[in-house]
Amino acid sequence: MTSKISVQKRDSATPHSALTELRNKGIVPGVVYGYQTETIPVSVSEIDLIKTLRESGRNGVINLEVEGKTLNVVLSDFQRDALKGSFKHVDFLAVNMSDELEISVAVHVIGESPGEKEGGVVNQPNREVLIKVKPADIPDALEVDISNLAIGDHLTVGDIRGTVSYEILDEDDFILVSVTAPRTQDELDELEAPTGEGAQPEVIGGEPANDQKKD
Repeated sequence: MTSKISVQKRDSATPHSALTELRNKGIVPGVVYGYQTETIPVSVSEIDLIKTLRESGRNGVINLEVEGKTLNVVLSDFQRDALKGSFKHVDFLAVNMSDELEISVAVHVIGESPGEKEGGVVNQPNREVLIKVKPADIPDALEVDISNLAIGDHLTVGDIRGTVSYEILDEDDFILVSVTAPRTQDELDELEAPTGEGAQPEVIGGEPANDQKKD
């Protein structure tokens, strides 16, 4: 089921103070652009936005109503407040349901690797992939099963390209997940060793051992 949401057109020259006031009222500024539409500055209720995204998913198609016109859109980008977590701005991309589009989707790791059970560390150097797909077929995420990864193994786009029904635009050697050996005690000791004359050991998550400061 396609979710619906209504937005209101706003002045393109909205001053920063007015945008702050909108956000304080629970209204999120944004823009609509893309297929058969000019760029339209809009505003939307954050409550309605959150509800719609829960229904449609991060990449789902939304029926967006603006000035009596309904557009098929996807949420192409957004900004959130680093402290509050609230939405600061949203970009809606109008799409043609018959045409493929390029969009980034998240990479989700599933399963537990044998290497992890042996003390290895699971790394995700790249947490998104770029795909080409019709709007109705956009997945919520690309799931990567790591159940067969031992220490020293990795999974690339080339390893999973043939397991999905859409085109992945990243190169075959684009690493999605790797399992590395845990650091040895010697490596940990080396990290903690002074790097020069008078240097203090690094204290992770705390204050330096010597709080004297040079002028």
